[in-house]
Amino acid sequence: MKTLRQTVLVGVAALLTGAMLAATAPTASALETARDHGRDSGHPKGHGKDHDRGHPKGKGHASEPYVIAHRGASGYRPEHTLAAYRLAIRQGADVIEPDLVITRDGVLVARHENEIGGTTDVADHPEFADRRTTKTIDGRAISGWFTEDFTLAELKTLRAKERLPQVRPANTVYDGRYEVPTLAEVIDLAARASRRTGRTIEVVPETKHPTYFASIGLDLSDPLVRLLRQRNLDGRRSPVTIQSFEVGNLADLSRRVRNPLALNVSASGQPYDYTVAGNPTTYADLVKPAGLKKLSRFIDIVSAEKNVLIPRDANGYLTEPTDVIDDAHRFGLEVVSWTFRAENQFLAADFRIGTDPNAIGDLEGEVTTFLRAGIDGLFSDHPDIAVAARDSVVAR
Repeated sequence: MKTLRQTVLVGVAALLTGAMLAATAPTASALETARDHGRDSGHPKGHGKDHDRGHPKGKGHASEPYVIAHRGASGYRPEHTLAAYRLAIRQGADVIEPDLVITRDGVLVARHENEIGGTTDVADHPEFADRRTTKTIDGRAISGWFTEDFTLAELKTLRAKERLPQVRPANTVYDGRYEVPTLAEVIDLAARASRRTGRTIEVVPETKHPTYFASIGLDLSDPLVRLLRQRNLDGRRSPVTIQSFEVGNLADLSRRVRNPLALNVSASGQPYDYTVAGNPTTYADLVKPAGLKKLSRFIDIVSAEKNVLIPRDANGYLTEPTDVIDDAHRFGLEVVSWTFRAENQFLAADFRIGTDPNAIGDLEGEVTTFLRAGIDGLFSDHPDIAVAARDSVVAR
C-alpha cells in the first residue's frame, strides 16, 4: 500500500520495527469539507507512479497487485487471531487486516464485530452470563455479548473460536487456543515479521461501526490516532492504512493523520453515517465519477465488494466489468476488492467445482479474472491461493 521503491523497503522495515517496539503499549457535507492537508504533496496523481508489490498506498494504479490477508489467514485459522496473522505472513500476504472494535476501558481490539458470541467462548463463561444483552447496532437489533461491556483484562480471559464452523470444520481444532489480540499486538507482530523477512508487512485496520461507538462515548478514532502518533506511524508513508465503511470518520481522520485512507464500498445500501444524517447518497452514487472525484480529495483507495466491480447475473455468473476501476484510476485512486474465499458458496458460478457449497472451488481462477480487470489489490481468506494467482498474473 505505498509508493516506496524496493531499495528502501528493508530500511523502512527496520525503522518501523524500532518505532513500534520502542513505544509503549459526518454530516451530509463531509465530502465537501474534508481538508486535503497535503496528502499528494510531491506525488502527482494518476498512473505511472512507483509502487512496490504488496504495498497499496499512493494515488494511482499500483504497478503490481498486493494481497491483503482478510482477518489473517482466516480460511485456515480462527479469524482475527495472532496465529491467523502469522500464517498469512508465512503464506506470502503483503498486508494483514484487523477489524477494530473497542473495550469498555478504551482499548482497540481485533474482532469482526463488537458482538463476540460467535467468535469467542464467552458463552462458556458463567461469570459473564449477565452481560448478554440486546443492542441496536447500525439500525439492527443484535443479541449477545459486546466488547464495549468488557475491560481488556476480561476479554483476555476469553479464547477465540471459528466463526464459520459448518463451512470450515477443520478450523475448529484451533478453538480455545488463542486470545483476542489488541491492535498494538497486531502492529508489533507485523513489525517483527518485517524485521525477520526483510519485507514490509503492512497493517490495514478497519474501524467498525464508528457512528455507533461515538454515540456511546467510545470514539474509535481517538485511541487509533493516539496509538499511531505514539509509534510514529501517522505519516504519509506509514505502513498503516485505515479503512471504513463510513465517510465521516475518514474525513475526520484525514485532518488528524496523514495515513492513507480507504473507503469500503458495498454493492448495496449506503454508509451508516449518511443514514443517520439523512443524506440520501448511496454507495452506488459514491463510485460514480462525481462521487469518486469528491472522495479523491481525502481518500486513497476504493475498497469495493466484488459485485461493484464485476457484477453477477441471475445465475451467479460473472458479467462484464463496470467502469468503476477505470474511473477510480482516472481520479488517482487505487482499487481493491473483497472478499475472495475458496469455498464454492462464495465464488462466482464460473469457478465453482461440484455442488457442495462448502467444497473448495477455483479461487485462483476468480482472483485471476479480477486481477486482469485491473484491480490493485484484494482481500482473501486464503492468502496462499491469492498470492499464487497474483504471482502467475504478474509473471505473464
